[in-house]
Amino acid sequence: MNITVEKLRFEDARAVIDFEKENRAYFERMVPSRGDDYYYFDNFILRHEQLLNEQSKGLSYFYLIRETNGEVLGRVNLIDIDRSQKSGHIGYRVGEKHTGQGVACKALHILIDNLSKDGFTKIFAKTTNNNLASQKVLEKNDFQKLGQSDDDFIMNGEKLSFVHYLWTK
Repeated sequence: MNITVEKLRFEDARAVIDFEKENRAYFERMVPSRGDDYYYFDNFILRHEQLLNEQSKGLSYFYLIRETNGEVLGRVNLIDIDRSQKSGHIGYRVGEKHTGQGVACKALHILIDNLSKDGFTKIFAKTTNNNLASQKVLEKNDFQKLGQSDDDFIMNGEKLSFVHYLWTK
């Protein structure tokens, strides 16, 4: 599968909300819900504009993972950018029908390569201890496991904690 990783644009709003709606139940099995209001287009477009504003200031970068035919397969975000430390925190999500196809691994590889060329030397990531697929994606992209958080939380009736990772150049 050929994919691209492209910075989020205003014109992407409809494709993103459709992707999020299509995958809502799937994502909410792994991450806390964004709430019903997120999925109303008028609310969504305001949030979309806020993300683009944050991106224009260089505080965070938001990307879409696309098939070469333009279909949105997933999203990747780099947030909490610290230029002085040449670092940021990465997160990603791939739509349910595209899991198990290497999409997340390929997208993360493309993005890490681009961020490295842009001078980033440290990228942090975290995932839940039960998300073994995400842990494998990070490890395949040379992220080193730093450890597991002592702070537990309950999500969907399951006691979880975060596993922290770091990529360095």
